[in-house]
Formats: sequence, C-alpha cells, structure tokens
Amino acid sequence: MTYQLGQRSLANLQGVHPDLVKVMKAAIVNSPVDFTITEGLRTTKRQQELFAQGRTTPGVKVTNADGVKNLSNHQDEADGRKDGLGQAVDLYPFFEGKVQVNHKDTIARLKDIAAHIKKTAKDLGIKIVWGGDWKSPYDPPHFQLG
Repeated sequence: MTYQLGQRSLANLQGVHPDLVKVMKAAIVNSPVDFTITEGLRTTKRQQELFAQGRTTPGVKVTNADGVKNLSNHQDEADGRKDGLGQAVDLYPFFEGKVQVNHKDTIARLKDIAAHIKKTAKDLGIKIVWGGDWKSPYDPPHFQLG
C-alpha cells in the first residue's frame, strides 16, 4: 500500500526543518502503517500548555521542557538556534479510519513506523532520534533531528 501525507500533516510540517520534512515525506510513501503528523513547530504558549499537563492541568505528563528555561526541539530557538525552524515532529498511526492515540495497538504500530522512519532517514543520510528510545520521558510519537 502507498500512503501520502494529508493536509493536516502537511500543515503541521510548516516551519519544520527541511531535512526532517524530507524524511517524513519519504517515509510515508512505503510506511508499514499510515501515519499523521500531529505536531511540528510549537509556540512557547503551546509548549507551556503541554508542560502544565499532568502538573497543574489534568492529564499525563508528556514533556520535561517548560518552553522558557528548557526549550523543546519543537520550538524554533531550542539549543540557541535562531533559524526559525522546529527540529521535531510528533506523529500517530492512522488506522481504522482515524488517528489512533490511545488504541491498544498504537504503541506497537508506532514501533513499526519508527523502525521504518529510522531506516528511511539513514538511507537519506539524515540523523534522527526517536523518543521511543528514551527512558524519560518515554515519547514514542516524537521524532527529531539528531
């Protein structure tokens, strides 16, 4: 099966570093599982909202980056960069007609997608890091330039 990025994914890739966009666009074509880019470049406000989750607002903790003192690679000035580009995306598998965030098979399918994206990036000569390889926070939807 051949997949392609939908309008939501393409919109969420706006402002993301071209190397990471290149990997995602190449990977989707022959991915073992369809996927949707749910987040790319983030504002400071959005990063602060995510940091508050599980701390001062309901939900589970999803990031250790507060968006001000500790920037996320989704933000355009992380690591002192001033290029205006995000260096990370979050994605989820798309199956059974929708983006699957909490389905019992989500993690297994993210692992399949991640293996494919890693291989695609290697073939393109672009270094990436998968958040599913991290211990804390374990972040399987997250991919960033390495």
